[in-house]
Amino acid sequence: MACGAALCLAACSNSAAGSSAASAAADSTTIEMATDTASVKVEVKTTLGDFTVLLYGDTPGHRDNFVKHVNENFYDSLLFHRVIEGFMVQAGDPDSKNARPGQMLGSGDPGYTLPAEIVYPKHFHKRGALAAARTGDQVNPERRSSGSQFYVVTGEKLTEDQMKNMQISMAFNELARQHMDEVRRLMQTQDRAGLQKLEDQIKAEAMKQAEEGKSPVTAEMIEAYTTVGGTPHLDGQYTVFGEVISGMDTIDKIEKVRTGQADRPVEDVRILSMKVID
Repeated sequence: MACGAALCLAACSNSAAGSSAASAAADSTTIEMATDTASVKVEVKTTLGDFTVLLYGDTPGHRDNFVKHVNENFYDSLLFHRVIEGFMVQAGDPDSKNARPGQMLGSGDPGYTLPAEIVYPKHFHKRGALAAARTGDQVNPERRSSGSQFYVVTGEKLTEDQMKNMQISMAFNELARQHMDEVRRLMQTQDRAGLQKLEDQIKAEAMKQAEEGKSPVTAEMIEAYTTVGGTPHLDGQYTVFGEVISGMDTIDKIEKVRTGQADRPVEDVRILSMKVID
């Protein structure tokens, strides 16, 4: 799916889109961050029920930015503007506050982005994970996060065979990244035979690493993805900065609403308020 100017999960055709972010604004904006590393709980009230998220202490930039928005009532009245069943629910576009029915959303932002805080494989896209939306790698190679847009993962359960294929795929992607200079050289010289040979070598090494348990997929990830589900193809590419610790049934309700163009719910699902709790 072409992302255009919108924030998106570029690794998936069912991408979670968000806002465009001006690089100049991002570079010139400084957010005052707290120096502690404590986690924070935030209660979210919506028109379909409530849920509570835990913001991780080891992603302090995203934690403090989210808390700043909560304390300033930034999220109050914003919509869950993009909902994809079996994938995620997304909110945080300031343009959604007074959006007209059918209005295209996903390009609003507070005028800045955040440096990525990808703590992987510790934090991954299990069901209930809270992560930051962003623009695609083509225009955002540093994988900076939106200054406000976030998504909560719903996802689907994976079988053991799917997990094995994922391990091979992740190992392959990492090895391909390590050989990128060679790939570029072969492409420039249009050496198709060389490219095929390199691809075969990388595939063989990826399968070997997966069999030997050397892929970045941990036992915790395998347990989570095969029992509760998630969206593992996004791992290592987006900042996961928290998780839902209660009220996942509310997220389930949001996930199942009827949607129209650009995956926007036909009937608005709105954030009523957020507050930091003990």
